[in-house]
Amino acid sequence: MNLETVVHNGGCHCKQVRWRVQAPSSVVAWKCNCSDCAMRGNVHFVVPASRFELLGESEKFLITYTFGTHTAKHIFCNVCGITSFYVPRSNPDGIAVTVKCVDPGTLSHVEIRQFDGVNWETSYNQTSIASCSKLETEAK
Repeated sequence: MNLETVVHNGGCHCKQVRWRVQAPSSVVAWKCNCSDCAMRGNVHFVVPASRFELLGESEKFLITYTFGTHTAKHIFCNVCGITSFYVPRSNPDGIAVTVKCVDPGTLSHVEIRQFDGVNWETSYNQTSIASCSKLETEAK
């Protein structure tokens, strides 16, 4: 996969939350079946937190929900309710970007992999998801 990054812009439905993220144009995204992701139909790709930037006054429109281990920070817009990004349990040092919240035109390919959030520990140990929030120099 080409690891050269491009700038993707995106945000929530009402546009009160806007962000930019540096990631490849071709990404590996994760479809999770945990209780939260399954209900939202979430498919996301993970990036290092340093590659994600909130824009403008977005922060004042955000609310965070946690449950279970309280490691994941499910962040959503307090106006429209959309979770366009969040901090995943699998990558607390990264940001999970909801694929469908990326503005059109910069994602050239999305490979969707399954993450068995119902059996979280097993899936975490059997996938490469933990490496997704590491910079290339850290992942080696």
